[in-house]
Amino acid sequence: MRLEKRSAPSPAALVLAPIGAIAFTLLVSALLVLWAGAPVGQTYALLFKGAFGSVFALSETFTRAIPLILTGLAATVAFKARLFNIGAEGQLYAGALAAVAVGGLHGGTGLEWPAWLLFPLMMAAAALAGALLLLGPALMKARLGVDEVVTTLLFNFIVLLGVGALLDGTMKDPTAMGWPQSVALQPAMELAKLVERTRVHTGLLWAVGLAMLLWALFKYTVLGFDIRATGANARAAAFAGVPVTRTVVLVALLSGALAGLAGAIEVAGRTGYVTLDMSPGYGYSGIVIAMLAALHPLGVLAASVFVAGVLVGADSMSRAIGVPTYIADVIVAASLISVLVATLLTQYRVRWK
Repeated sequence: MRLEKRSAPSPAALVLAPIGAIAFTLLVSALLVLWAGAPVGQTYALLFKGAFGSVFALSETFTRAIPLILTGLAATVAFKARLFNIGAEGQLYAGALAAVAVGGLHGGTGLEWPAWLLFPLMMAAAALAGALLLLGPALMKARLGVDEVVTTLLFNFIVLLGVGALLDGTMKDPTAMGWPQSVALQPAMELAKLVERTRVHTGLLWAVGLAMLLWALFKYTVLGFDIRATGANARAAAFAGVPVTRTVVLVALLSGALAGLAGAIEVAGRTGYVTLDMSPGYGYSGIVIAMLAALHPLGVLAASVFVAGVLVGADSMSRAIGVPTYIADVIVAASLISVLVATLLTQYRVRWK
């Protein structure tokens, strides 16, 4: 058996590939549901209802999708240039800490400067913290050939250990009764709610707007062309005059800034303060979302809502029917594998000898 590259993917294959991937995912998950002793139809119905069946369910799904969109965009822009950023989790926490440092600890009260000035400074500090955290690994890759997968992954553990030390030290909230959490943001720094009596907030508008801007960057700008060329073949791009090192640095700053903004928006929109369990792995989930979206910024929106819906719906389904919530992780993982295989088969055909 060998793979032979197609001259051009057929329109039928492009349509059938995602349908086949979804069918395969549902089949694999159905086998596990049957193994757990639950009816498949009722399980999937409860999963869908828990994610999209009411205003509350929709609001929870969109709330969970906001940081996933931003970390998915962070992974997308980095992977486009073949800069494999595995450190979005640490960059998210760095951005969250920077946001609290500006919006919660400024001058001891955070009220010395007007909110209209302090809020953008808070967001800029979060973006800068995430960007600088990825800049070092990017420069080491560009100049020394150091594998960025290792360095960005290790930075996650360094940052999380640093966060733990700060939450038990200088940034600890004295009113938290010993619980390791940072001081809260000032109320003027918090994002407004999109729907009353729900948790969905205006960070959703930020996430959608940034996805559209990133799509326009890739499609219409010289930098977008340089990013795509660097990702396709860095040596050929350099030979053609593309400034590869500068492009990688700019990609690192942009990717890290997006992950840092995810932390700031999560703090300002949902939690109000930083804790060690603030993120249940949003940075790592962003990698899955970027691959599900085929590195398309607008596809990240749909992939994030899908993943968030599965996670939120699984909680409701588990309470109603007793199927373990781990089925959500299986659905997400199986969908990633099936989409990757389906995408491969649209580009290559299998030849048997």
